[in-house]
Amino acid sequence: MTGSPSIRSRAQTTLPTAQIAPEARAQVELLPRTPGVYRFRAETSRVLYIGRATNLRSRVGSYWGSLRDRPRLRRMMALVASVEAVPCQSVHESAWLERNLLERARPAWNKVRGGLEVPVWIRLEPARAGSGPRLRVVHTPHEGDAGPYLGGDATRLAVSAIERVHALGYTGELRSGSEREMARVRQVGQSAEVSDAVGRVLRGEAEAVAALGERLIELRTAAAAALAFELAAKIQAEIEALEWMAQPQRVTGAPDLRLDLHGWCDGVHVSFEVRAGKVERWKSELATHESVAKRLAATPQEWRPFTDDAAALAARLRTAD
Repeated sequence: MTGSPSIRSRAQTTLPTAQIAPEARAQVELLPRTPGVYRFRAETSRVLYIGRATNLRSRVGSYWGSLRDRPRLRRMMALVASVEAVPCQSVHESAWLERNLLERARPAWNKVRGGLEVPVWIRLEPARAGSGPRLRVVHTPHEGDAGPYLGGDATRLAVSAIERVHALGYTGELRSGSEREMARVRQVGQSAEVSDAVGRVLRGEAEAVAALGERLIELRTAAAAALAFELAAKIQAEIEALEWMAQPQRVTGAPDLRLDLHGWCDGVHVSFEVRAGKVERWKSELATHESVAKRLAATPQEWRPFTDDAAALAARLRTAD
């Protein structure tokens, strides 16, 4: 006689972790060691949990580690029947995709709705009478603002990194001798020149971002050599924040963007809806190429790498079923 699902689930929570969800566990070795978003499904196909990872294989595999002191997580894993994942081109992109999916899907086992980080933008305000241009982190964007970025704290650190090298605050009308001397020591150029350099960084121009990063490394090294370890640590945090800000992401863009995206590989069709500029509503299903050919052809070329990678991974994970 077959036991009820609830009885079976209670029994599974007493099993060794390695024996929980064995079918899903087999899929872990098929995951890439890249950033991405994953989700767990129950036997009913209900989505249980959505998460993000810097390394998909390592992060998802950790759920089969020691859960002795994590009873809630152990109860969830007893319900898991399969794993799905979407590879991303950066950790920043995986954070955005997780946030977008959670805003719509709201799985029962996710405690946080929409992710922890808050979307922000960086605004380069022009010079005014008596002061130079300045950078501001804002929550409501205007035309020309850089972003969006996830995480106000990280973005403020990135702004601190930019201002450490491109000293906008010393490009205005300097009223004191100390301000003039500091501008001379820091070799601050004219307001327009510095603003142009900052603008190139905010536009994500690779050469400008790389030059800024190299200069920050020089400053960090100099601070450490002078035994100014707190300053060196602060600059290191700024370097990491700048790297986060500069990482590419495709899944959140212009708020007027509305698209349907499709990918197919080896009998598996994946689809995403882009609404208000956000990639959301991720689906995966079995389908023939003929049945989805028109939708595949309608997917914009610039989105093909995203949908093709998602479909290829979905097909690979199906081989473990």
